[in-house]
Amino acid sequence: MFALSRRNVLASGAALAALSAAPAYVIAADTDAAKAETVKLNAWLEERFKFWTNRSPTTKAYLGIKEDMDKWDDISEAHQKEDLELTQKDLAALKSTFDLAKLSEAGKLSFRLYDYKLNQDIADYRWRNHDYPINQMFGWQSEIPSFLINIHRIETKQEAQAYIARLSGVSTLTSQIIDGLKLREAQGVLPPKFVFAHVLRDSRNVLKGKPFDGDKDSTLLEDFRGKVTALKIDDAAKAALIADGEKALITSVKPAFEKLIATLEDQEKRATTDDGAWKLPDGEAYYLHMLRYHTTTTMTAKEIHDFGLAEVERIHGDMRGIMKTVKFNGDLKAFFKFMLEDPQFYYPQTDAGKAAYVARANEIIRDMKARLDDVFITKSKADLIVKEVEPFRQESATSAFYQGPGAFDGRPGTYYINTYDMKAASKYEMEALAYHEGIPGHHMQIAISQELEGVPSFRKFSNDFTAYVEGWGLYCERLPKEMGFYKDPYSDFGRLSMELWRACRLVVDTGLHAPQYKWTREQVIKYLSDNTPASETDIVNSTERYIVMPGQATAYKIGMEKIFALREAAKKKLGPKFDLRQYHDVVLRSGALPLTVLEEQVDAWVASKSA
Repeated sequence: MFALSRRNVLASGAALAALSAAPAYVIAADTDAAKAETVKLNAWLEERFKFWTNRSPTTKAYLGIKEDMDKWDDISEAHQKEDLELTQKDLAALKSTFDLAKLSEAGKLSFRLYDYKLNQDIADYRWRNHDYPINQMFGWQSEIPSFLINIHRIETKQEAQAYIARLSGVSTLTSQIIDGLKLREAQGVLPPKFVFAHVLRDSRNVLKGKPFDGDKDSTLLEDFRGKVTALKIDDAAKAALIADGEKALITSVKPAFEKLIATLEDQEKRATTDDGAWKLPDGEAYYLHMLRYHTTTTMTAKEIHDFGLAEVERIHGDMRGIMKTVKFNGDLKAFFKFMLEDPQFYYPQTDAGKAAYVARANEIIRDMKARLDDVFITKSKADLIVKEVEPFRQESATSAFYQGPGAFDGRPGTYYINTYDMKAASKYEMEALAYHEGIPGHHMQIAISQELEGVPSFRKFSNDFTAYVEGWGLYCERLPKEMGFYKDPYSDFGRLSMELWRACRLVVDTGLHAPQYKWTREQVIKYLSDNTPASETDIVNSTERYIVMPGQATAYKIGMEKIFALREAAKKKLGPKFDLRQYHDVVLRSGALPLTVLEEQVDAWVASKSA
């Protein structure tokens, strides 16, 4: 899973219509006038990208732009309303300033994608308070410390002072968060009851250790002290910075998190065990928007649900083939139990076991790197590191996820592994996980996008199209099978188990959130327990993830199926002219796309090869 932002972006009917109504992308000779008009469009798009980036200090930080390092984003209602008005002005300016028909083919694609993005953002405003800004997956209670630890780098005294300023700014940010929580509750939007135990634990964890209590440094002080200690300044200056950091933790972070905890404790009293989006105001329409956004299709909840059921059955059949290969005596359920319980498939719950897992993950990525030229023309330049999830958020985090590189500061991409429960980190799924999150999955797709030349920045840094992003990650789990990896049949079973998991997601996400199903948390847990070899920890954590992120889990399988279907159709049409390396370039070298537009790009490539 690519690490997610807090903000839900929803695909409106207008956004989808803007793409479907536009002329299909075709290979054509661009006139000089079209090229000149596209230069103007690109300059305008670049100016708008800088404008919007300047409105978000945290976006700058994620990109590695070292400006406004002392600030947090303004998430107030007033600021969001201003964002809406500015977005509406952008859309009007795009339409009035540029004529789609007069642009080059590349310009037409950029025009359409920016039009799509603006319509998404405008539609999003209606649903801005339907999300849960405090949740166990990517809520503010963990995002604040995670951002400071992983994103805010300190290489100078001034950057250390900016970190202190951000610590001091936590009080204002948290006040806005609390205002948003109260506004949502007034509108009938309150997280399910189970969420509160997780987020309260995470919030309290932030306040454990010095300077709040005890002798051991808290998570944030440990991070700040380590970064300051590494600076090449005199010891007195280091001591002064650390003292100022401790003061900001006591005077800002502590009261801010105490207020947040008190608010959450109060809301917990009124939370219910209703889990699905159907319970929210206009919940059915909200969930439809989420499905449209995440899949970039018009598939209904029922179509997705039924597709999931069929795929679960198919993959179960492939798994029975693995059972025959390893000569297992028993049914599929018994094989699941064997894979879940046999110690040979797990590293021990020790520091040495965790280190061994990380070392093996690095080996898998290294071996894949050595084979990339076989299937790719373009490869990412940014480095990739493997890192354990920090202790303060391990209990709530998923088994693995990816954080993209800093485009401007050289920060590497990070493949995070959760070692909290080594029984939820099986050896047999290690290959598929590393291929999905790291190479050739999320890391290559996101880094290559950021490194594109001659493409407007809003396209280079957009990962809004979940079906494309996660579909690519899942495609990259199966691609290595075709390359000769997964030599161990148990590892190949791990690949199937992860694809099975994504198929089950189609069933349980729609089961939870669509009003015709209204599945409970317990129904989802039972379905996943009956149909997958996952651990109880993983099943519970994943179920709770699907509840707070409606629609997101449906994107993986739908995106992967589209990427494979387009590939197979191209192979059939082109025959010996088909080049897998070129196909991957077509998929990767336009940045993230709606599936409809990806299909156009592939069709255009096929047409050019056929000519």
